[in-house]
Amino acid sequence: MTETSGPVPGPGILDIAPYVGGDAKLEGFERPIRLASNESALGPSPKAVAAYRALAGEIHRYPDGSADELRHALGAHHDLDPERIVCGAGSDELIGLLLRAYAGPDTEVLYSQHGFLMYPIGAQAVGATPVAVPERDLTADVDAILARVTPRTRIVFIANPNNPTGTYLSSSEMARLHAGLPPHVLLAIDAAYAEFVNRNDYEPGAKLVDAADNVVMLRTFSKIYALAGLRLGWGYFPPAVADVLNRVRGPFNVSAPALAAGVAALEDTEALAKARAHNDRWQPWLNERMAALGLDPTPSVGNFVLPRFPENGKHTADAAVAFLQKRGILIRKMGGYGLPHAIRITVGTGEENEKVAATLAEFMAS
Repeated sequence: MTETSGPVPGPGILDIAPYVGGDAKLEGFERPIRLASNESALGPSPKAVAAYRALAGEIHRYPDGSADELRHALGAHHDLDPERIVCGAGSDELIGLLLRAYAGPDTEVLYSQHGFLMYPIGAQAVGATPVAVPERDLTADVDAILARVTPRTRIVFIANPNNPTGTYLSSSEMARLHAGLPPHVLLAIDAAYAEFVNRNDYEPGAKLVDAADNVVMLRTFSKIYALAGLRLGWGYFPPAVADVLNRVRGPFNVSAPALAAGVAALEDTEALAKARAHNDRWQPWLNERMAALGLDPTPSVGNFVLPRFPENGKHTADAAVAFLQKRGILIRKMGGYGLPHAIRITVGTGEENEKVAATLAEFMAS
């Protein structure tokens, strides 16, 4: 064994496969159609952009470390106690803070098989063991999750709706999942896509948080509010968990422009309604086009679709990706999520949706 000099990272760190985001650039195309990262089709609220720009001359000042104005705006908008809200640099930071605070060596962190990759990455970063629980029909399986809970389990992450499958658990199934967990296990509900869901049996998690001491709800401004570049997220927590996160987070973890843009985005209810209406129209449209091509899309309730391609022959997922890229269209490969025969397509503008559907039709006919 060869000895090396210099700092040595902690156990397991070098076993982590780094997170790889969706492609944003494509050689030969100055402005490719970007449908790889579930970004907003319509862009941010003009009011949020104005609030961001208004702080350009104040960036030498530290932001409000308590995020007081944004927390109270969130509380008013969602009818939640602002004292139980903690803001972060995207919900990714809050995921990491929960893992730092409640997991570690000799503990386990559960997540559904095709769940967000930051759950296992974050677990490994703190020395915990990530446990991927098999899904049923690309949907989180409550019974399978409960069967894998052990005395070492500390957190169960559920993305609801899930990315990249777009499937979700009803409020009754989420309540059943929580009821089966021991008190020492934290149920972390990642509701990043909650604003897109239009189902009567769905609830993003706030009611469970209010009813229990071991449930948290994570949210983001990256998706329907279109502030992905500012890294702004928030969560609703039991008082004791909020207290813990405020002890371990950085004192100025959210930038002043992000805080201001978040407040303005919440106030612009017209922009929110427009973004929701756009997705309500075009997401089913894309799903129908994928189904008509025989690509078996999942019943997604997010702002994306997940068509699945033949495993062999000339119409595989990899061939589809290459075909789309030659025409300036970026989508997301799903091999990293254990779905090598699927691709994820973000709902874009009307023109972008029509182009990607027409291009895939051309591909399948080739």
